[in-house]
Amino acid sequence: MEEPEIENTATAGPSLSGRYRAVMRSQGGELPFFVVVDGERGVIENAEERVAIDSIIVDPAADSVEQYLLRIERYDATLRLRRVEGGAFAGEWSKTTARGDSRLAVTLSPARENDPRFLAPDDNQRAAAEGAAAVSDVTGSWRVVFREEDGSEDAARGEFQVDASGGATGTFLTSTGDYRYLDGEYRDGLLRLSCFDGSHAFLFHARAQADGTLQGDFWSRDVYHATFTARRLAEDERVLPDPYAEVHGTHPQGLFRFDFEDLEGERVTERDERFAGKVVVLDVFGTWCPNCNDAAVLLSELHERYHEQGLEVVGLAFEYTGDVERDRRQLRTYAREHDVSYPLLLAGVSRKSTVREALPDLSDLKSYPTTIFVGRDGRARHFHSGFAGPATGEHYTALRASFIEHIEALLAEPAP
Repeated sequence: MEEPEIENTATAGPSLSGRYRAVMRSQGGELPFFVVVDGERGVIENAEERVAIDSIIVDPAADSVEQYLLRIERYDATLRLRRVEGGAFAGEWSKTTARGDSRLAVTLSPARENDPRFLAPDDNQRAAAEGAAAVSDVTGSWRVVFREEDGSEDAARGEFQVDASGGATGTFLTSTGDYRYLDGEYRDGLLRLSCFDGSHAFLFHARAQADGTLQGDFWSRDVYHATFTARRLAEDERVLPDPYAEVHGTHPQGLFRFDFEDLEGERVTERDERFAGKVVVLDVFGTWCPNCNDAAVLLSELHERYHEQGLEVVGLAFEYTGDVERDRRQLRTYAREHDVSYPLLLAGVSRKSTVREALPDLSDLKSYPTTIFVGRDGRARHFHSGFAGPATGEHYTALRASFIEHIEALLAEPAP
């Protein structure tokens, strides 16, 4: 979405139109991002990403016209704001999750185009001088280990870029996908990054150490905290598992069966005539999942490009609530957002036990999305777990190329 053309500072009238520095009150402190509003629409800024705010209306439940609802429909998320002093707004972000609504307090203050994302760190955040000297720049690739509060560990790959002014961008790649477009700074041995996209609210702080490593904290929404360590990645060092080897099919003949209702309540199965002799790409996803939203953009493109050659794409959605009407509404928003012309089927709720029951021909579900490539003979050939989106740069480029390679090879096979 293109950024609206607006003035650099917020107006003092009843409209929200303007540019704001927004701050969420996370467990780790201030989680900043920028919001740009133009009338009844707006965007959230994270590095080069622009997340659409679908609607901005006066809160019908409020007793004042100075209270607003900002909706990010694709994630069933709302910013509820009221005007406070100085042209600022205060309120709350809420989002439907599998465990009920997630909530964080948020404030929006008028901002200019070049205002910093993070303010000057306090004394507790400053890194030791010897660490700053040992790590003058974090640009490049890092081997990262996240440690949960229960002691369990997960590997990741950090990719960071720092410009001449100290502005930092990047992401973390994991076995399930990536941690979105992170934006912030690296100065005096302190790395600070954040992201808010309507679904995720991420905050990372890391301090450089005298041995050239990083030690940090990761906070997500209102419920999650982990620590992490990072070291420079050695050349050709592999951090993450092969996404094509994480899961596999279990049907003795190699078939992959599905039988669910589409958005109109009609049953769709792999036995339908429309799939006979076709290459079928199955997308196991949830509308709540940002990596799934990234995948939908690519799958819509590939469906349009290869459909006349015999490609069919089918989305198998596992949603949060189990409320069929609500979940169908979210799926329609998802289809509209990504120009999806292939069928989206409501497969169940997003619990692993539900997925195992609904998809018995899948060995496991490691992550959303999971993509299954089925040949013209009806046999599942490739299983891809997770999705490294555009924020990962060359990793996304390689993933996209691998999807195209598999589809073109399967299309080249003769129909049975």
